[in-house]
Amino acid sequence: MPELRLHFSNRQQPDHPLTPGEHRLVRQASGIPGVGDPVQGALLAQFCVDRRGLWLQVAAGARGLHVNGRPVRRMALLRAGDAVYADGVEMVVQAPPVGDGQEEAGDPVADPCLVLRGVGGSHHGRSFTLGAPRLVGAAREADIRIEDPAFPQRHALLERRGNRVLLRDLGGEGSVDNGVRVREAVLSAGDQVVFDGRHRFVVELPTAPAGSAAAPPGGTPPREVPEDRVQPAGAGTRLPLLLLAALLLAGLFSALLWFGAG
Repeated sequence: MPELRLHFSNRQQPDHPLTPGEHRLVRQASGIPGVGDPVQGALLAQFCVDRRGLWLQVAAGARGLHVNGRPVRRMALLRAGDAVYADGVEMVVQAPPVGDGQEEAGDPVADPCLVLRGVGGSHHGRSFTLGAPRLVGAAREADIRIEDPAFPQRHALLERRGNRVLLRDLGGEGSVDNGVRVREAVLSAGDQVVFDGRHRFVVELPTAPAGSAAAPPGGTPPREVPEDRVQPAGAGTRLPLLLLAALLLAGLFSALLWFGAG
């Protein structure tokens, strides 16, 4: 799992590293949310980091927590680039940029499919293959067109580099890669890129081997997860055994009734 930190957009407090364990999010006496054990206040939620990833667990009775504009009432699985809102304060999950834009092209025949999937904004739910360069902008010739008069005509260019994607900003406003504003970045499978604060996309490698850390499973982030769906390891194997035992008992009972009646 990459090194993550929590960044307060308006600098209400310094960036907080999200190390393995639990990190309390509280409402301080001033009314401003704060993160960390030394910070005192009413508990709003906890950021939990474990081998499965980063989780936001909302405290009982707490209201007003959102991830990427969507309300979260119990629990959500977060990824780098997600924006958490509490009491009007924005906190962005950030991952440090990697790479310098240099990547070997590789064998085009053996290259797996690489796609950009919309998870927020006007292209939510749509996917764009990343083979030839893709222009992002409001212009008619844009490959990923954002029909918004305020959006730059030519905002960014996405170019395939082997199993990665080189992002070059063209509009002067910058783009956000895993929560960090950049002018140029190398995107890998699992990275989240945001244009103009609303249009969110995730780079995906659909043919990645099962269990690969580069391509997180599941659907659109954030994925709100009910607490009763979070099971300890091995819990999923108990249900088939119980069903089998129940079926055997039912069959034995039916046989007794049948032969008893005869």
